[in-house]
Amino acid sequence: MSRSLRPSRSEAVPSCPNREPEQLPGPRARIAQERALWGLYTQEVGMSKYYVGIDVSRGVLDVYVRPTGRAWQVTNNARGHAALAQRLERLNPKLVVLEATGGLERAAARALTGAGLAVAVVNPRQTRDFARSTGRVAKTDALDASDLARYAEVVQPEPRMLADEETQALAELVRRRQQVVKMATGEKNRLRVCSGELRAAIRTHLAWLEKTREELDREITARVLSDPGWRARANLLKSTPGVGPVLSSTLVACMPELGNVGKKEIAALVGVAPFNRDSGKKRGKRRVSGGRGHVRAVLYMATVTAVRCNPVLRPFYQKLVDGGKEKKVALTACMRRLIVILNAIAQTGTPWDEARAAS
Repeated sequence: MSRSLRPSRSEAVPSCPNREPEQLPGPRARIAQERALWGLYTQEVGMSKYYVGIDVSRGVLDVYVRPTGRAWQVTNNARGHAALAQRLERLNPKLVVLEATGGLERAAARALTGAGLAVAVVNPRQTRDFARSTGRVAKTDALDASDLARYAEVVQPEPRMLADEETQALAELVRRRQQVVKMATGEKNRLRVCSGELRAAIRTHLAWLEKTREELDREITARVLSDPGWRARANLLKSTPGVGPVLSSTLVACMPELGNVGKKEIAALVGVAPFNRDSGKKRGKRRVSGGRGHVRAVLYMATVTAVRCNPVLRPFYQKLVDGGKEKKVALTACMRRLIVILNAIAQTGTPWDEARAAS
């Protein structure tokens, strides 16, 4: 192709003072020089092709970089996070992937996000299934980091901004409240079948759990009211019949996507979206799967109330039951409709409207 139709890369790429390759005679040398200049230019403008996988354990972080194959460890504490962020800043990877590891990954992910890196915290079940699909049978921390880096390169999950420290603190209070309620339910069940000698001790524990739950309720309410944005969103959500302070505070703390995604996405995030299970001529039953279990549990209890008092969900639930649907199936369908309605309310910033919700 003529030079007039296709200018060389050396003309399109800005010069790099003191970094230009040595001038050599011949066409191959010219091509090599242009490629070197283009490589320097793409590196300068941040077109990184590095992918980082980090396996998280309580004591250390195992790091692996593709495609270079570099691997190392840092301690899983503030000092190790700072050193890792500094090293990865120089590398400028396209994506960093960590597994959700019961909260052990949060501090590291927050440090890397604060350093301006693209970070995705992913479901460990998905990454393990991905590793198995590649034929990986062995499992060590170093191999897991390698698999995470490969997952980042192939799947490229969408990086998401992590919640700030105040939102994370509110989410921890909400989760703690759920833990206390679960413990109280277990103690009530044990109280029915235990012998007389243990009943007094269980009642004492139940009283302590009830007092703890009330304290957590007051703390959660105070934090929500102290922030104008949280307070406004919670009031919007509570305008819906059947939605109280527990569900509204849970959605404020644990569902930052509410109002920012579509109805299918929000249903899938909560775990109430039915997925097809078809193959060939077979048409399997659609089932819900995945999602945030702690949000779904609170949504379920709110829906049990809403199908009694909400003017849209009550007839919808009754129609499903009269049509032969099992009650749990009908409740799940109502859960999906309720979260879709709440998503629309958060999206538009307008309170509950029966006509709009029924459409």
